[in-house]
Amino acid sequence: MKIALTYEERQKSRLRLRLESGEEVAISRPRGSVLRGGDTVQTTSGTSVEIVSAPEKLLHIEADSLARVAYHLGNRHVPVQVAPGFLRIAEDHVLETMVRKLGARVTYVEAPFEPESGAYSHQHDEMGHGGRIHDHFHDH
Repeated sequence: MKIALTYEERQKSRLRLRLESGEEVAISRPRGSVLRGGDTVQTTSGTSVEIVSAPEKLLHIEADSLARVAYHLGNRHVPVQVAPGFLRIAEDHVLETMVRKLGARVTYVEAPFEPESGAYSHQHDEMGHGGRIHDHFHDH
């Protein structure tokens, strides 16, 4: 079973969801952790659910000096997906104007968003599985 979540949803420490089967579940995770596409979480009843990164509206940024663009985005603490030859950020007209002024070429794409987790965040490999999904709603 799979469930598609946006980056914003994958950052939340508590999230209620309805699976394709109609089953309602809740994800409870440590604060500051992020689910990634391909992570697997398990319901308390034993059902495995694969996390899929949902397509989102993004700015695809290419530039002769990607390092310069990344530096300025980093100064604004913007989540940035870094890949060979390009950067991606969530659509934002102010940031789009800024990176264009830095000489970047910007196109609009709809794609899964997997930004860097940051140098001081928990490493993905250390987190193991994506977490635990609870089948029943209750306060902890």
